[in-house]
Amino acid sequence: GGRATVRAVLFMATLVACRHNPVLKAFRDRLVASGKSKIVATAAAMRKLLTILNAIIRDQKAWQNA
Repeated sequence: GGRATVRAVLFMATLVACRHNPVLKAFRDRLVASGKSKIVATAAAMRKLLTILNAIIRDQKAWQNA
């Protein structure tokens, strides 16, 4: 569900983040290794990225790799 345009942008951002961000890559890879499909793991990474972005906006802090 949700707005299609926002979901599409978040999906593409998540694909890029899963390639270049070690935290999100490890998260998605762990889900795939545990038997989740790639699309389900990507959707979970989308939610994780969204919560990270919301926290960045809420706290008004720059992105920090953990």
